[in-house]
Amino acid sequence: MATEKKSAGIWSTFVESPVAVKAVLGGVFINKVGGFLNIFLVLFLTAKGYSDGQAATALGVYGVGSVIGVLIGGALADRLGARNSTVLSMAGSAALIAALLYLPSYPLLVVAIAAVGAVSQVYRPASATLLSELTDDDRQVMIFAMYRFGMNLGTTAAPLIGLALYHWGGDSYQLLFWGEALIALAYAVVAHLVLPSKAEEKRIRFGEADSAPATGSYAEVFRDRRYLAFLLVVFINGVVYMQYLSTLPLDVQKSGVPIFWYTFAVALNGAVVIMFELLVTKTTQNMPAKIVVAVTFVLLGLGVATYGLPLGPAVIIIGTLLWTLAEIIGGPVVFSYPGVVAPPHLKGRYIGSFQFVFGLGSAAGPIVGGFLFVQLGHTVWPVLGAVSLVGAVIGYFATRQKPRVAEKAEEPVSQS
Repeated sequence: MATEKKSAGIWSTFVESPVAVKAVLGGVFINKVGGFLNIFLVLFLTAKGYSDGQAATALGVYGVGSVIGVLIGGALADRLGARNSTVLSMAGSAALIAALLYLPSYPLLVVAIAAVGAVSQVYRPASATLLSELTDDDRQVMIFAMYRFGMNLGTTAAPLIGLALYHWGGDSYQLLFWGEALIALAYAVVAHLVLPSKAEEKRIRFGEADSAPATGSYAEVFRDRRYLAFLLVVFINGVVYMQYLSTLPLDVQKSGVPIFWYTFAVALNGAVVIMFELLVTKTTQNMPAKIVVAVTFVLLGLGVATYGLPLGPAVIIIGTLLWTLAEIIGGPVVFSYPGVVAPPHLKGRYIGSFQFVFGLGSAAGPIVGGFLFVQLGHTVWPVLGAVSLVGAVIGYFATRQKPRVAEKAEEPVSQS
């Protein structure tokens, strides 16, 4: 009795989603649009008279806080529920962001910046967990494509809006920081009014059963060896992906190619992802996840390896388009995967660990790429391409085709 698998449409998925899902999708866009702090933080600190080194250190502290915040957010998403976690995250970050304008010393600023980095990211695992819980299985990939669309669109608009607020505020940071704080506070209010309570979310996860599984821990995630292998692939992806922001501009500058072609390629990547990812997802959502993951890493490897050819405008654009294709094919599938395979009582932690490892790989990418570039020069690119191909092999075998609970139910009972 075979049933035909229909593609989840973009418009139908959005229209038929619950109000809470629409609120989360709108919230991630609004938060990215209002995410001025990491863009203007260095300029803000240097304008206050701190040195370039102090400003760079503060930005690094913000990044560390952000990575830790998603790990904490994964635990809070399971313990407090999405609504409470989001309200805590947004209200807390609003207060901290506004406070940055008035703290009188560098040590206090650094502590507050670290706290902002952590608190502002707590909502992300909660939001992604709620999206996964409120979305039918056949729409998971499409809804996460919309989630990524909101993130990408908001990230693209944020620098322009932030610059406008800076100028409207008389070339000062008062309006800019207060604007970001008010945006975060507004979303906290929306989340409190629209998102389901912890009890309602519990019923969504576990049905009407009287006894839901106890809240788990990250130790249970660590016992899922296939998922740990998938997280290794996510880390590799973060390291290789970040090279376009760190190693590529160094190589372009060293080769003597006009920097215009680098900036054009970066802008091209953003435009292609925004315009085509949702459309491509209509096809990729019905493909086996392990095939999508493997193809994604092969294309990523080919893209960065292309930079290893004699560097010029055509090589930069072709290489960028190859790994951009990898991004639009694999991004929604990879982002939706943790929520699909997680046991219900561990969704927040599976999603939190995914976001933590991706952030860790993104943070390590510039360090790894910079070291390899110093050692290998222009030949760094085929090495990074080979690393990505290794990720393709691991990803193919690590990625499940069905949720972990269902998979284990079908296996023979074993105590090994």
